[in-house]
Amino acid sequence: MQRRDAAFPTPTGPAATGAFDRTPADRGPGDRGPGDRGPGDRGPGDRPVGDRGPRPGGPRGRDFRSRRKVCAFCVDHVREIDYKDVSRLRRYLSDRGKIEPRRKTGTCAKHQRRLSVALKNARFMALLPYTAAHIRGA
Repeated sequence: MQRRDAAFPTPTGPAATGAFDRTPADRGPGDRGPGDRGPGDRGPGDRPVGDRGPRPGGPRGRDFRSRRKVCAFCVDHVREIDYKDVSRLRRYLSDRGKIEPRRKTGTCAKHQRRLSVALKNARFMALLPYTAAHIRGA
């Protein structure tokens, strides 16, 4: 006699059907395992053999790379950046009055540090603005 109570439930789900025990050969056309990919499922690095995409540098193969910016202070052999040289310092402020970053101006790290100190001194002495004119209301 077979007992049917809560202590012995009947198995249900994929474990009951033995879906985990099947090999790839046993699976049907609609059954795909966790590592199987279909013909339309391509990963991030999968490309067709003949498809190489656009060549770098354009259609003729020319490769125009941007030149590395050179530090203007190193070229001029500047030892000290003077905060009173407003015409030179103004080039390193944006139109909103912010100090331009190194990646935009091409200034080396040593001169960028000295430049920021000189710009801050010039601002403090009211030679350069802290903000843009339209923000100040002038």
